[in-house]
Amino acid sequence: MQKIQLPGGGALPALGLGTWYMGDLPSQFENEVSAVRHALDQGIRLIDTAEMYANGGAERVIGAAIKNCGNIFREEIFIISKVLPSNAHYEGVIEACDRSLQRLGVPFIDLYLLHWRGSVPLQETVNAFNFLISAGKIRHFGVSNFDLNDMREWCGCESSRELATNQILYNLSRRGTEWDVIPFCRERGAPVIAYSPLEQGRLEGDPTLSEIAARHGVTSLQIALAWVLSQENVIAIPKSVNHEHIDQNIAALDITLEPEDHAQLDVAFPPPTGPSPLEIL
Repeated sequence: MQKIQLPGGGALPALGLGTWYMGDLPSQFENEVSAVRHALDQGIRLIDTAEMYANGGAERVIGAAIKNCGNIFREEIFIISKVLPSNAHYEGVIEACDRSLQRLGVPFIDLYLLHWRGSVPLQETVNAFNFLISAGKIRHFGVSNFDLNDMREWCGCESSRELATNQILYNLSRRGTEWDVIPFCRERGAPVIAYSPLEQGRLEGDPTLSEIAARHGVTSLQIALAWVLSQENVIAIPKSVNHEHIDQNIAALDITLEPEDHAQLDVAFPPPTGPSPLEIL
């Protein structure tokens, strides 16, 4: 699978598995564990989660899935988690990370993000992230749902290191960040992680996507995902607990969109012509 480089060293896969809404229902726990294990069995090595998801429930799902998962070693799996803004003060970050590590059952988190901007001064959060790096509890840190001004402030913090990533809402129907946020990240060699790359399935059946899908012999959602994956330095983390859908998402890596496909999609889903407020789900 294609790897995307991080500015501070290391790399992560271009396609991962999102876990938003996993862990909400105890009755679905085993099905969700099975889905994560299936994704791992099929070659997925990037899993995204957050302490907010089901109040840690999604992290517990991941922990159960990666425990005793055959020949796959912890070092092969790239785990992303996020700290809530309400826990973004120095002690809160450290305590939240320890709780996430316990739920995940791992000694370190590969990439730890501030989930969105809150009221805590960014420098305080950066200081806590640096402590976690030195303690070996995380390997990289970055941000999520940050607009251009937030990212500029973050990069201006002392010891903020290289901006590892900004995880944002990005898909064909949400292209506003192409005006400012994504170029800012590209200038710094920081990958963008696109959450909800399929707009939570709402792009399914779109007439333009369906027409292009018919030409390629795939589904409309596979075309939507292939488009995200075709963008420079962008990583996609679609969430699914359906094994067939996970397989289809992985197969989207092999879809090559032609110039006429991109042109047709630009007409149906126009790129931005100016700045707009950051969209968040």
